[in-house]
Amino acid sequence: MQLSRDELIQAYRKMATIRAFEERLHDIIATGEIAGFTHLYCGQEAVAVGVCEHLAIEDKIVSTHRGHGHCLAKGCDVTGMMKEIWGSREGLCKGKGGSMHIADIDKGMLGANGIVGAGAPIAVGAAMSCKLDGEGRVAITFSGDGACNQGTTFEAMNMAVVTKAPCIFVFENNHYSEHTGFEYAVGTQKDIASRAEAFGMKVWRADGCDFFAVHDTMREILEYVRAGNGPAAVEFDTERFYGHFEGDPQNYRGEGELDRIRETRDCLKIFRQKVTEAGLLDEAVIDELNEAAEADVDAAVEASRAADRPTAEDVLTDVYVEY
Repeated sequence: MQLSRDELIQAYRKMATIRAFEERLHDIIATGEIAGFTHLYCGQEAVAVGVCEHLAIEDKIVSTHRGHGHCLAKGCDVTGMMKEIWGSREGLCKGKGGSMHIADIDKGMLGANGIVGAGAPIAVGAAMSCKLDGEGRVAITFSGDGACNQGTTFEAMNMAVVTKAPCIFVFENNHYSEHTGFEYAVGTQKDIASRAEAFGMKVWRADGCDFFAVHDTMREILEYVRAGNGPAAVEFDTERFYGHFEGDPQNYRGEGELDRIRETRDCLKIFRQKVTEAGLLDEAVIDELNEAAEADVDAAVEASRAADRPTAEDVLTDVYVEY
């Protein structure tokens, strides 16, 4: 399905914004200006945007500890995101979520999660709610190749099949879990999708570095799930440019590996090459979109530096809920 010029521009703008956001964090975190653990999404932008471009606000997503890209792709505000990571009371979660626990319920983003494999059960619950509403909405859980080994993920897949919940399990296989190669850590010696298939759901596989492959695959999956066929799963083969966490020296990678994947598996480069060779967008437009994304992130950083920090009076606000 051919996307319109406006749709292509919107998709690339989002991918470029995620890249600029994460690259800037990589630089700033090294200075010590931002506290806490951070896990960057650089390299995987085509998955988040290729999935979320199909979704309405009413559709739900649940993210991982590597969640900035999913949040931005679902429509979370760039400045609100940056302020949250900065620990400001003006952040999306008033500074109480930080990098690993950002949520924006109004955008259908139910939260990033610091516990590996904890997102899948939450998404099944949200999917059950979607099913009861009867409006054709879905819930999507993003999981890495590490989370595919967690019992919580297995239980969630089984529950989704038993209840025919409109839940989509999106596995982003960036090959390294935390620091361990996928070929060693996944006992089937095959792939993640085959595991999901064993639970009784239909599965897809696609190149996660190619936005168009992700986008086309998700269209098929959403048609299947929205038609009432129950859950589905997809495994996207993708790449992680930075380490498991910021500061990880990535000594477990082979010599020249990072240079090779940045040259041949960069989803932004692949997008640019495809749209320019097809005459859909020209180089100047792509460059302008990159500049606009950088400007948005510049403004977000400056606003975050100037934003109010929490006070002692804020410690207990928005922590407890009265039923």
